[in-house]
Amino acid sequence: MAESVLYRSVATQESSQPKERIRRLVWKIAIATLLLMAVGSATRVMNAGLACPDWPLCYGQLVPSQQMNLQVFLEWFHRLDAALIGISAIALAGLSWWDRRSLPNWLPWASTFALGLIVFQGVLGGLTVTELLRFDIVTAHLGTALLFFTTLLVIGTALLPYKGTGAVGKLPWVSLTAAILVYLQSLLGGLVASKWALHQCFGVSQLCLVMNSHIAGVVPATLATLTVVVIAWRTAALHPTLRQLAKLAAGLVVLQILLGVATWRLHLQVEPLTVAHQAVGAALLGTLVTFTVLALRDRTEAGALKVLSQEAEAT
Repeated sequence: MAESVLYRSVATQESSQPKERIRRLVWKIAIATLLLMAVGSATRVMNAGLACPDWPLCYGQLVPSQQMNLQVFLEWFHRLDAALIGISAIALAGLSWWDRRSLPNWLPWASTFALGLIVFQGVLGGLTVTELLRFDIVTAHLGTALLFFTTLLVIGTALLPYKGTGAVGKLPWVSLTAAILVYLQSLLGGLVASKWALHQCFGVSQLCLVMNSHIAGVVPATLATLTVVVIAWRTAALHPTLRQLAKLAAGLVVLQILLGVATWRLHLQVEPLTVAHQAVGAALLGTLVTFTVLALRDRTEAGALKVLSQEAEAT
């Protein structure tokens, strides 16, 4: 009997090792992706998007030491970070398929989807240079980066050890709505940046429509996020992790609004503010996605336990 228990314990430990390895790798890639988006934003606001006139090399070199200045460094480092993330995504997909017998069935496919996104992102990155920062390509570049980032967060959060309380109610759907609205708002922000709509709007241009759409988009995204926060605050039995995430979302949405107002008032003249505005927006999106996945797990696991309980009572 003791040998059987020991065997099961060892088998469980061995099967959890690939899962833990994948989870750690996913979170590292997610953090690197958030930093990459911040560097990409800095590259844009510093007018460094075409600092390297060729692609994928920079001035025909892996390291353009002779041409190196702040703008060239930003663009070069952005590409370097992207390449490292691409290699990590290949490793993630490879490990997921190699250890697929010890992992959830969905994980190899999710990792392959993430790899497909990063390959597509690389193509868009090349096109942003060869097409001279065309606004639709630049916006798609940001949108794909955010989608890759959220995909990593979904994978990483789904692999976290978590035991729900069954008190989430409609929170998963409210938080999912908030996450979608924040994602769309981020795309509008990317469009404003890629078309320099804020600068044009100061000159009473037709691009004011783009800028005003971004401003108007603040309202539904903020209301949806605050709805998540209020419901989470009023649900006494909610899991502590979800409560902490709701508090984080509240702080990030307030900070994001303050950064947006400051960026507008200062006419984009303070580059760190613009970079922080995009980085905080991505962090808010990531927080809502993480909240949504955990809330869905809470709801699903609670439902499964209820069914098992009913079956046990019936027998």
